[in-house]
Amino acid sequence: MTGWSHHLIIVPILLPLVAAAVLLFIDERERTLKALVSLAATLLLVGVTFVLFRAEGGSAGQERAYLLGNWSAPFGIVLVLDNLSALMLLLTSIVAVAALIFSLARWHAVGAHFHTRFQLLLMGVNGAFLTGDLFNLFVFFEVMLAASYGLLLHGSGPLRVKAGLHYIAVNLAAALLFLIGVSLIYGSAGTLNMADLAVRIPEMAADRRMLMQAGAGVLGIAFLIKAGMWPLCFWLPTAYSAASAPVAGIFAILSKLGIYVILRLTMLLFGSGPSAGFGATMLLYGGMATLIFGIIGVLASQALGRLAGFSVLVSSGTLLMVIGINDGSISAGALMYLVSSTLTISAFFMLIELVERGQDAGASVLAVTMEAYGDAEEKEPEEGEGVTMPGTMAMLGICFAACAILLAGLPPLSGFVAKFAMLSAMMGTGAIGVPPSAAVWALILLVILSGIAALISMTRAGIRTFWSSLEGTVPRVLVIEILPVMGLLALTLALTIWAGPVMQYMEATIRTLSDPRIYVDAVRNAATLSSKAGGS
Repeated sequence: MTGWSHHLIIVPILLPLVAAAVLLFIDERERTLKALVSLAATLLLVGVTFVLFRAEGGSAGQERAYLLGNWSAPFGIVLVLDNLSALMLLLTSIVAVAALIFSLARWHAVGAHFHTRFQLLLMGVNGAFLTGDLFNLFVFFEVMLAASYGLLLHGSGPLRVKAGLHYIAVNLAAALLFLIGVSLIYGSAGTLNMADLAVRIPEMAADRRMLMQAGAGVLGIAFLIKAGMWPLCFWLPTAYSAASAPVAGIFAILSKLGIYVILRLTMLLFGSGPSAGFGATMLLYGGMATLIFGIIGVLASQALGRLAGFSVLVSSGTLLMVIGINDGSISAGALMYLVSSTLTISAFFMLIELVERGQDAGASVLAVTMEAYGDAEEKEPEEGEGVTMPGTMAMLGICFAACAILLAGLPPLSGFVAKFAMLSAMMGTGAIGVPPSAAVWALILLVILSGIAALISMTRAGIRTFWSSLEGTVPRVLVIEILPVMGLLALTLALTIWAGPVMQYMEATIRTLSDPRIYVDAVRNAATLSSKAGGS
């Protein structure tokens, strides 16, 4: 990208920031105007991130560095766009526009400053994906957390407030650990620029390198809390299930932010040299424990919201294990799994509200009791007895079945393609052709078990909801609510249809991540405007 298009790199940060500022000056009673401004900004963000994604996809391995303030790195702030950050920016904007459209039905009007917080959340997330500096990662992380606190509490209610207070306490602790880790790294390395760190770490003395690794470990804990690694994940299912549907939908990307940072720093700072493999064992066994915990939670969940929350942990555990194994062919399939699971879980959180809208609060508990002990009034149905499924329930049932297929990893949707790509690489039939180790066999077994657990739980929940519902009422579903869910699920179908090009992009992404010199050279060779003018 050259000329004006080079400045598009900063637009995913500036656009939601400007939109949030404009929204603050619009009276809360002008809800339609605020919704239009927020929606227009988010749709424009989708267009910008798609252009950035296409630009990176056409030039794999050509990272773009953007010097803020026209100061050269490592002294100035730098933004870096590569295949991975472009992918995450596009995924975030797609999930955001779906959640925002869903919220326009009613949720955006149940509290103040919803759209402002929503845009600030996007600013923080996009900044974290783009920044090439650890301190600015902390800044964007704090902006994202501050906005998420208000969004989680949006809509009030005792359960939401209780879960929100737990969420705030845990994430404030994570932010404190983040600051401590950054301080230790700066004190030992003398820089917080990621590219500069990648150059300095191999040259550091052993004692200073140990201090730097201690800081990296503390920093890693902060992001493992956000990613939901066991035992740091106790807050996540409760908080996500208590949030309003559109908020839970956009929160699906937040756990992936933790995964992104861990993957980025692991490949850039600890991919080679004397610190190679730092933290890999912890990620492997921590991911394994998270996946086991998620499987148990999925099987034990009776409420759909908690089922979705534990599905987030299953996704995080799988990705953490793959990062710990550090195999390129497996990681390419894992990136596709990251995209597919994020789209699926976001759609599922929003679908849950529509499905449960026609149910009584105690219906699920009563259904479980009847399933366990039987119904004394049960009788054989008479000939011709039954109720024709209305169109609304049929549509909700189709979307629910699609979510079940995706979470279980069954064909023909992208969940199957992603898991098949991972499993084939694990079993030695991928690009490397290496027989699997014991750790890889454990991952194969757990991935298969997670799919079986999701299938059992979703089938059980679907039967209770659509076939043996005690109420028999049809929920009132607006078109503006079902379209975002259908759109996200349609994207998983598109991932399946274009699985070949998608996997090529993922493989190119992993190749560039595996060679830190590409990232380092892009940052160190980024020219200021004066040098460009002098050179021309």
